[in-house]
Amino acid sequence: MDLGSCYLGGNADAVEFCPHRPFRHVLAAATYTLQEQGGERQDRAGSVSLFAVDAGEEDAPRRLRLLHTVETAGVFDMKWSPVAPLLAQADAHGRLALWRLEQEDGSDKGAVLRDVCSGDISSSMCLFVDWNQTAEALSVGLSDGSLSVVSMREDRLEVSEQWTAHQYEVWTCYFDRANPHLLYSGSDDCSFSCWDLRQNPSNAVFQNKKSHNMGVCCIAQNPLEGNMLLTGSYDEFLRVWDIRSMVKPVNVKSLNLGGGVWRIKYHPLIADVVLAACMHNGFAIVKVGTGDAAVVETYCKHESLAYGADWQISEGAEQNKNFSVVATCSFYDRLLRVWQPENLGNL
Repeated sequence: MDLGSCYLGGNADAVEFCPHRPFRHVLAAATYTLQEQGGERQDRAGSVSLFAVDAGEEDAPRRLRLLHTVETAGVFDMKWSPVAPLLAQADAHGRLALWRLEQEDGSDKGAVLRDVCSGDISSSMCLFVDWNQTAEALSVGLSDGSLSVVSMREDRLEVSEQWTAHQYEVWTCYFDRANPHLLYSGSDDCSFSCWDLRQNPSNAVFQNKKSHNMGVCCIAQNPLEGNMLLTGSYDEFLRVWDIRSMVKPVNVKSLNLGGGVWRIKYHPLIADVVLAACMHNGFAIVKVGTGDAAVVETYCKHESLAYGADWQISEGAEQNKNFSVVATCSFYDRLLRVWQPENLGNL
């Protein structure tokens, strides 16, 4: 069921619901737009907009309400801190920026982003960002094939490690949720890799270059079964990995989703259900538990590259999984949509 939609001011590429009370109704949506400035000059501009999403509102237009927008460099990715309402933004100018979400004028529904700090990570573009579980460090994937680990200080960001991890763009990086010294990465060089941050990070725990036929775009870990990892690739496959043999993880199953798998997000309450952004083939909800992986629902109301996707963590969903709310966005048509899946009650 569709709850609301709107067009953003630039090419839409990322959406993230805030997981923290009292801001669980807040959705951040980011844009990246390449602007010609005459001659060969180009600028990569972007924005982060906050929306209030309230699936309980009877008035449909109020279910998606713009709260605040900040103009930035082009945003490739953003993530909320796991411990506080802090938003990390990876941008096209090689910078990592942190924003604090605050209530506006004491209102329960109003919200604004306040600048906390930012730091230059590289002369290359920052393509992806992930927090470790204590929010003491962030990992950043870079367009020159490098990975960065950035430490959080009281008032600044500090690059603690940076190394050449891949031949081409690092589209994704992911801290192991149970073992924060392990960092996974995926790249345009078709490699799915793991790094032990306690050692020289240039020495990989493993590098799988055979399973993916094209670039590795996304990685996610099962929140209840830490030995299960998912990867998504331009080659259109969602792959399920058993990483108990860390030196040589086993690809236990795979599923062709009909489009490049750009993002995957586990349902916050249903451990074996994921939301996938499938680029040229819309969005899919996939069951990846015991047995074969299978698509249980598709959403094809976007008319451009399916990029951003996230689940809302809400009290309604905690009481009834059929009340789950999803936000999705597509790139060239600049469209943001909020909707409710129809088939979760059958799982």
